Amino acid sequence: MAQEHIEEYLEVIYDIAGTDGTTKTTAIAKCLNVAPASVTEELRSLAEKHLVNYEPYQGASLTKADRIIAEKIKRRHRLLEVFLTDVLMINRQKVHDQACRMEHTLSEEIECALCKMLDAPSRCPHGSPIGPCDKGITNCVDCRTGAETENAPALRERKLIPITDLGPRDKGKIAFIRGDCNIVQQLSDLGLKLGTIVSVTHNPSSNGPVEVFLRRTKQVIDHALAEDIFVQSSVGGDS
Repeated sequence: MAQEHIEEYLEVIYDIAGTDGTTKTTAIAKCLNVAPASVTEELRSLAEKHLVNYEPYQGASLTKADRIIAEKIKRRHRLLEVFLTDVLMINRQKVHDQACRMEHTLSEEIECALCKMLDAPSRCPHGSPIGPCDKGITNCVDCRTGAETENAPALRERKLIPITDLGPRDKGKIAFIRGDCNIVQQLSDLGLKLGTIVSVTHNPSSNGPVEVFLRRTKQVIDHALAEDIFVQSSVGGDS
């Protein structure tokens, strides 16, 4: 099976089942517009190669390694949609299919260059979030200035999530801030610095202000700004 074909299956399972769920064969078939019997055969082949978890009559799910690949493909897809919409001025209703064809050929170097050129967008034209890259950097400023190449940091070992994804009892340690110098400085002035332990005390379902607790104080920040603060979740320590 070609790598592009494998990635298509991983991406579809990720889209339908999320990071931890299982998806039925029929749902995958409908999404790919192929026969369920064909999907079953493909899933069995992928499972034999340890590329997915598959149980007959139960469905398919992603391994940890699969999720990393699928998330990377999804990030490239959404960056490409922003590029096609904002730079090439393609109608956003047409960019999804084009991005699907391009995402599999995008190298890490081009992905990084694309993200820099687009000013590290937080969402695709359809409103879906664009996660941070997996480079071992702490903010976009270092990436743009080339400072990250001085010590050649390794890829992050743990997935980062925006603080808006934290539950009411969850804590996280700030590990990455997306944005330019002004955003980094603005958050620093509020005490939201790298390594700070934070928890969300109020996170509205809409795009309203987010209330966070850190170092025995509360801060209220704009929802869009909160989405640019990424943490390692489920960490201990006093806040």
